[in-house]
Amino acid sequence: MKLEHIGMVGYGEVGKIFAAGLKRSVTGVSAWDLKFDAAVASAAVRDAELAHAAQAGVRACPSMQAVCASADLVISAVTASNTLAVVQAAAPHIRPGAIFLDLNSASPGTKQQAAQLIDAAGAHYVEAGVMTSIPPYGIRVPMLLGGAQAGALADKLRGFGMDAKAVATTIGVASAIKMSRSVMIKGLEALVIESYTTARGYGVEEHVLPTLAETFPSIDWEKTGAYFFSRVAQHGKRRAEEMREAANTVREAGFEPWMAMAIAGKHDWVAQQSSDGVFDGLPKDASWQQYADRLLSKSRL
Repeated sequence: MKLEHIGMVGYGEVGKIFAAGLKRSVTGVSAWDLKFDAAVASAAVRDAELAHAAQAGVRACPSMQAVCASADLVISAVTASNTLAVVQAAAPHIRPGAIFLDLNSASPGTKQQAAQLIDAAGAHYVEAGVMTSIPPYGIRVPMLLGGAQAGALADKLRGFGMDAKAVATTIGVASAIKMSRSVMIKGLEALVIESYTTARGYGVEEHVLPTLAETFPSIDWEKTGAYFFSRVAQHGKRRAEEMREAANTVREAGFEPWMAMAIAGKHDWVAQQSSDGVFDGLPKDASWQQYADRLLSKSRL
């Protein structure tokens, strides 16, 4: 498998990390993002994104067609709700024989629809289940791959320094693993935020957290709480989108996704608080108590 030119679709946090991490292993990396489009983004946002790409040695493309034109490997790193839309836009332009690697958190059914479009264009669709938060790991984040070319691609990506493992030749298995896990992990985040903030409101957190430590002694509940609050405050909107796809996954399995939809609602709510400025001014290393106090202050207004 020859992969010399990589095209990133989505130049947000994940796209920037992957572009920077893979650039040294290939001939060139190009990127396309709606923020590059003057008709969509403000001049300030567009200029900042183009400047970042130029400084990183990434070629900013003017369109989806342009980013697909020379790419042996197209990597999609957008929000969950845009998973299928990106594939629909890329399919008419992707090169025959190219690989389309979908990093997005979407249900097996969504990934199967996407695969049909890419395969019909003569390219090869590979789904990825990204199994934990990317920033601490960079391109070494553990990923499970699925699809006819998953094994060959996993071998190639490991040569680039990535932690990629093929789990199936069919589409949907990797997504099912990822989304089933997301119900638990994103659910735990939502539960921690609701439980801790409630305990803080009643002044009983010094009694509640030790009982959690007794039941689950391997978890640092103070540190975990701070991390969960900060990540949801920063990425709640994206996490809510992922949980709606997790709900689709549950539904596709034949269950009613009551929990997944409730988790999506909690993440959406925290994201709205962040958008409203509730957490403005908190330091990067803020404690969970500082986040909870801001939420309590807002609720008591």
